[in-house]
Amino acid sequence: MRVVIAEDSVLLREGLVRLLADAAIETVATVGDGPGLLGIVEEHEPDLAIVDVRMPPSFTDEGLRAALAVRERRPGTPILVLSQYVEERYATDLIGGGAEGVGYLLKERVSDVAEFIDAVRRIAAGGTVIDPEVIGQLLGRRRSGDPLEALTPREREVLGLMAQGRANGAIAESLVVTEGAVEKHISNIFAKLDLQPAQGGHRRVMAVLAYLGRADG
Repeated sequence: MRVVIAEDSVLLREGLVRLLADAAIETVATVGDGPGLLGIVEEHEPDLAIVDVRMPPSFTDEGLRAALAVRERRPGTPILVLSQYVEERYATDLIGGGAEGVGYLLKERVSDVAEFIDAVRRIAAGGTVIDPEVIGQLLGRRRSGDPLEALTPREREVLGLMAQGRANGAIAESLVVTEGAVEKHISNIFAKLDLQPAQGGHRRVMAVLAYLGRADG
């Protein structure tokens, strides 16, 4: 796997490079600002771009805007956004353009090396990984009349784990239930969110988008 990193903190940037190297993941280029990300993605065509949200010069949303520009110019490029704080808009803006190969994690997750490397691999493979803290805040501000209100507490738990990029087996293990039970919950989720079988594998992505409040309708 070949990775590029856009992070203005030299310490964190070099730490990420070392963590990835220990997992046999090659970092082919690094930059310290958002505009530089576009250049290294064009040059190296990486399997994944890891991007800090706030970078020079204004330290607001340069990284996010660069990530969105990458996805626009090179659709499908896997992106993992790292943020110091829970910033819901950034998560929904990024995933709103397509949930495949998208991740949004708090920087503190990097301290759990195994979890971080697992997220990197899942996102590079086209999965979706959203930080549990972001999911928790989104749940806390659900609007009245939201279609997710029809879900049972267990179905919400399952959907939350889906949003973290968990496969059915991992969801079953986390909830201490059978994989068959998880499949039934997911089927109920699809039905309650009116996601039809004709949408195929995209139903899982659409469910996550609905969960994040960005699905049309």
